[in-house]
Amino acid sequence: MEDAKIKKRELRAEIQEKCEALPKTEYEERCGRIIERLLDFANFVEAETVLLYHSMDREPDTLPIIRQCFEMGKVVLLPTTHPKKQELVTFKVDNPTRDLIRGASGRMEPDPRKCKPVPLRFVDLAIVPGLVFDERGGRIGSGFGRWDRLIPNLPGTTRKVSMVMELQLVPQVPMEPHDRYVDILITEDRVIYKI
Repeated sequence: MEDAKIKKRELRAEIQEKCEALPKTEYEERCGRIIERLLDFANFVEAETVLLYHSMDREPDTLPIIRQCFEMGKVVLLPTTHPKKQELVTFKVDNPTRDLIRGASGRMEPDPRKCKPVPLRFVDLAIVPGLVFDERGGRIGSGFGRWDRLIPNLPGTTRKVSMVMELQLVPQVPMEPHDRYVDILITEDRVIYKI
């Protein structure tokens, strides 16, 4: 178990370094291709309710995706971290400029005073963040396990998708019993379905 934690830390650092070494223009170009692929992806087009996250620096920018969801008439859910339980709670966002505040993690999150909580049972498509992935859908996130605790509560029909650059793929992610897989990876070059 401790070996897996050490390996995850090493992989996080290695991939973070690779991402930061990319020139900003190349990084943005790769992320742009990933976003284009996602917006054309059939599961995204057909989804009525989409769970996203507000991206931070050096992640594919989710704001254009959120805007596209509104243009397509989709219900947009964003998570916030419950202060005591350290679990993600999902809220419906109607206006990303007005309804968001900076959360404890540094991410923009729904303001619980302005947004209504929505149960996960309504989610058709979940866009799941992460830093390191393998082609079987194994993922390494920030290390807090919030998404690993959220994923099992999604309906079985919910597609779990991650946006990832090819350089973030490794042969195998060390998975622990509490870790959860995603179903689909969208990269700048291809769509990978969990094997």
